[in-house]
Amino acid sequence: MRATSSVMNANLLLFKTVIAGDSWGLIAVPVIEHYPGTAIIFVGSLLTIVFGVLNLIVAVVVDTFAEARERDVLNLAEEMERNHENDKKFLQKVFDRIDEDGSGELTLEELVEGARKDPEFQSRLRVMDIDEVDLQQLFEMIDADGSGSIEAAEFIAPLSRWVHESKTAPRFIKRPGR
Repeated sequence: MRATSSVMNANLLLFKTVIAGDSWGLIAVPVIEHYPGTAIIFVGSLLTIVFGVLNLIVAVVVDTFAEARERDVLNLAEEMERNHENDKKFLQKVFDRIDEDGSGELTLEELVEGARKDPEFQSRLRVMDIDEVDLQQLFEMIDADGSGSIEAAEFIAPLSRWVHESKTAPRFIKRPGR
């Protein structure tokens, strides 16, 4: 068998059947056998094609994962929006429980009383690092229109936003002596 008659021919056979594919040898093998230096050109061009195809495959895989990540970011945003809406509903229920007279507004006294009695409101305030001594300042901060009472929207918006921030305490300017 001529393909295994020398080390060069055996290497050429191995290369053409394992790496390049059998039909590669129809043109390249006779030329390489006649002019061994041309092996550099044929092998170089084949490797360029192989690495080009591999790069194409990698690009498709990376692009597919990038699209999946983009969809994941959209899903995360949708989930955050759902959580925000659920949080607003939760805070509306808390507001309704604290607003015992059903006026649709909370006074400072009702807010303090609610913070003492309502366990879910207590938990919310604890997460936000707000003590009972901070309730007057909280009331003043969320009473946006300065009316002396807090409507549901004034109650819900800041408490929903602040609970997700890592530090609410810096919002409070501590008075001297506290």
